[in-house]
Amino acid sequence: MKITGITPLVLGTAWRNITFLKVETDEGLVGVGECRVVNRTEAVLGYLAEAAPRYIIGSDPFEIEKLVQRMMMEDYMRAGDIVMSGIAMVEVACWDIIGKALNQPVYRLLGGAVHDRIKAYANGWYTVERTPSEFHAAALAALAKGYRALKFDPFGAGYYELERPEKVKVVGLVEAVRDAVGPDVEILIEMHGRFNPVTAVEMARELAPFKPSWVEEPVPPENLAALKKAADAIAPLGIPIATGERLHTMPEFRELFELQAADIIQVDLTHFGGILQTKKLAAWADAYYMLMAPHNVGGPVSTAAALHLAATMPNFKIQEHFNDFAEAYVKDAAPGVPPVVDGYFALPSGPGLGVTLNEDVIRAHPYRPLHFNLFAADWHKRQVARD
Repeated sequence: MKITGITPLVLGTAWRNITFLKVETDEGLVGVGECRVVNRTEAVLGYLAEAAPRYIIGSDPFEIEKLVQRMMMEDYMRAGDIVMSGIAMVEVACWDIIGKALNQPVYRLLGGAVHDRIKAYANGWYTVERTPSEFHAAALAALAKGYRALKFDPFGAGYYELERPEKVKVVGLVEAVRDAVGPDVEILIEMHGRFNPVTAVEMARELAPFKPSWVEEPVPPENLAALKKAADAIAPLGIPIATGERLHTMPEFRELFELQAADIIQVDLTHFGGILQTKKLAAWADAYYMLMAPHNVGGPVSTAAALHLAATMPNFKIQEHFNDFAEAYVKDAAPGVPPVVDGYFALPSGPGLGVTLNEDVIRAHPYRPLHFNLFAADWHKRQVARD
């Protein structure tokens, strides 16, 4: 079997462009991949246009290791988010093809499931005014959709430091969410790499009474010594550190693991070269007793891929999901992902990823020129003006 063509298709939404990739073969089987890169959709499309004749067309979709190695090595320059996202789309589509060829769900091709259902957490649910009453109501609405874990960034447009009134406001927002959900629902605090270490530690200490299940990316991702400084000070509070969505290759995780500067790894398979690379990373993390909570801000294809992978990871913790709080047509673009029920996804059913691309839906909602800026006022409402 050989790959004969690839077709990217971009779905536009209020705050993100989701890129699907259709991969066709000479035996009529078609696989699909997907990614969402922040503000760099056209860069990924440009990379794929160059990579297709060089590496992808003519390759055997069963030879995933060979294809990924060539795409990573033979361009010589270091791979980052653009290259690893492009590779991931192709790689995931190959797994979809293999599953269809063998009439098996992807997770059975990765060693089989070690979990019979996949724990989920909600993100994107707090697109409201930053007031305690609004966050309280939004949290209740998220529970009504079946979630038992909620993640949110209460810090507004904060960068490095926060003024004292803003710190008080943040505490009030988290207190309101905990009051809404009660003691048994997990709350996960997203910091988006906003803070210097001392501010990250101070805010973790202020929020510790509300029992967050983690604080995420407390400092910018480039400086692991700063992360270690924050992690060492936060550890006595009993709050785990989660990070990893902005690391894109295996060597970038080496220092993080050796420093033991995090407890939960949030790599995104759609920015990390795909399913197999991420499964290797999970095994490596397991040697350090680290849990996996894969980042997933994409649409239904990336969610399906994440579920197949999560099912096979012994050190899996919980799976992020946005699409119950997005435009309905996002899920319609590739139906087949199991719904969240009582806080969990069921295992996806195959063959392949178990989703079917609806090109009509994608064409009806084309690419949008937009700039999603997490350091702008009211970014959390996820309504972005067109560029």
